[in-house]
Amino acid sequence: MSAPAFAAVRPVITAWSAVSPFGIGRQSYVDGVNAGRTAAAELDKQQWAGPDEQAYLVPNFTNKEVLGRKGTRSMDRVTGLAVSTIGQVLHDAEGNRVVATGADSALVLGTTMGSVQSVMDFTRDSFTGELPFHVDPARMPNSVMNCAAGQCAIWHQLQGPNTTLAGGGTAGLLAMDYARRLLNHNRARKVLVGAAEEYSPARAWLHRHSGGNTVLGEGCAVLLVEPLADVEAGREPLAEVLAIQSRCYLEGDPRAALEASVRSALSSADVQPEDVWAAVGSAAGAKGEDERATLRRIFGDSTVDRVPAAEFGDTGAASSALQIATVLSVGERNAEAAGQLALVSAIDPHGTVACALLRLAG
Repeated sequence: MSAPAFAAVRPVITAWSAVSPFGIGRQSYVDGVNAGRTAAAELDKQQWAGPDEQAYLVPNFTNKEVLGRKGTRSMDRVTGLAVSTIGQVLHDAEGNRVVATGADSALVLGTTMGSVQSVMDFTRDSFTGELPFHVDPARMPNSVMNCAAGQCAIWHQLQGPNTTLAGGGTAGLLAMDYARRLLNHNRARKVLVGAAEEYSPARAWLHRHSGGNTVLGEGCAVLLVEPLADVEAGREPLAEVLAIQSRCYLEGDPRAALEASVRSALSSADVQPEDVWAAVGSAAGAKGEDERATLRRIFGDSTVDRVPAAEFGDTGAASSALQIATVLSVGERNAEAAGQLALVSAIDPHGTVACALLRLAG
């Protein structure tokens, strides 16, 4: 079977939604970003038996409350976040399906390692049970990294390519680049692309023992990406994806790799730093400080400060996808943003950097 012909397309974002500490849905996110809200919550130790006192949680989110009882008994939190967010992209406020899906509809979902809590729980049961195989078989799928993407496809009838990318903090941007390749090679006509991260006691303990001192958050953002020439009636481009670049860094300092990635993205789009209206970083903690310092050196303070980064802690794999949503949220309310260029970058502490250059609609 011959490979599909390559044909470079102009990918555009035509819809999006998010589940975040600002609340459930796109409107909650837009309102939260533009109001400059923060949303750290005191943790109920009976529910969250971990080392943290605070976290940036999605308020009032449980799988049963948001998705219903059917099919959610064994569903883990990260899967619920992803299924819910994709459902909001595909349906309007009244629950009517507004985005058709089928064999030409792909899903690319970024993650760190799936649900850390599910992996830990399943492993613990194999050690503490009377025999190693005395485990709850219904929980086994949750321990697989691509469980969330698979469940999303089942829930929402996505019959095209289904991909999970484990990229940590850069996962959302790596997923966007993968989606672009699917479109270029005619593997799909539309791609749902995003990333998700849950808060859990297991993740909190891993964060604590790895030396992390930032407050953890959770969330999911999903974007609908289509070729500009094939945008279906009823949808309008919100932003065009002009360039995506990524690099690895082998030592502890990511700044040189990030600068090379940013300058390569600008060069590939024939753009100068002074042409960029906003530059937004995604990383938290010390890596976030490195990221912002690099962006300031390239673009200057005014460009970096124009779009305030959403403040809800370390959202792991979801961070860069959520920051794309932040840029779109500011663009939705700010007339000055129309037609402007925006760059979103990301750093993962385990050795990768990435950035995406967008042109906002207008």
